[in-house]
Amino acid sequence: MPLLEVDRVSKGFGGVLAVSGVSFSVAAGELVGIMGPNGSGKTTLFNLIAGALAPDGGRIRLHGRDIAGLAPHRICARGIARTFQLVRPFAGLSALDNVLVGRLYGRAAGGRAAAVAEAERLLVLVGLDGRAATPAARLTLIDRKRLELARALATSPELLLLDEFMAGLNPAETATAMTLVRRLVADGLTVLMVEHIVWALMDLARRILVLSAGEKIAEGPPQAVAADPNVVDVYLGGAPARA
Repeated sequence: MPLLEVDRVSKGFGGVLAVSGVSFSVAAGELVGIMGPNGSGKTTLFNLIAGALAPDGGRIRLHGRDIAGLAPHRICARGIARTFQLVRPFAGLSALDNVLVGRLYGRAAGGRAAAVAEAERLLVLVGLDGRAATPAARLTLIDRKRLELARALATSPELLLLDEFMAGLNPAETATAMTLVRRLVADGLTVLMVEHIVWALMDLARRILVLSAGEKIAEGPPQAVAADPNVVDVYLGGAPARA
């Protein structure tokens, strides 16, 4: 049984289908990429999976159990965590306290001492060692992205949704981020990843879905997807995408 099943899911806004009959599955331990032009429905799809939006049709299952339409905190409790395209740390809290929020309100049991120890471990894991006391507002973009990742990991997810984790990073920072994502997958985490840096996504993912105008137009290994005429047309031919 797949870890995640998305079955003919649709979502419309004002008569426009942002996601239209999209289906795919993700097996435990996979890193699956999602790509597509701006407005193709990628973030809307993440919002449907994470519970920020309820689908108009279709089903979303985690371990075979329907989660479509559940509140975000209930979906997080089932084992799905996410990061955001525009990072959303608690600006007035320290880096450590940001991660503690995820740990204390996530799925893991244990008292505050155990939570602090795990939060400190995660800060080191993502490259924020030595910055536990730093307010989130004073962190650089790459460090705020690392912090948001640590906070998501603190909820003890089985499935992590990464929404443009590498957006805005320079080449060296992108390479560091890629190394971190590979380590998470090697440690057994399942990752579903939206990314506009196509070369990085092609390098990381063994399977890629391509969305255009809310529809899935291709799915397969990176090399096959890159050669698909529909994908080439969307990226080079200027096919219109829906908002």
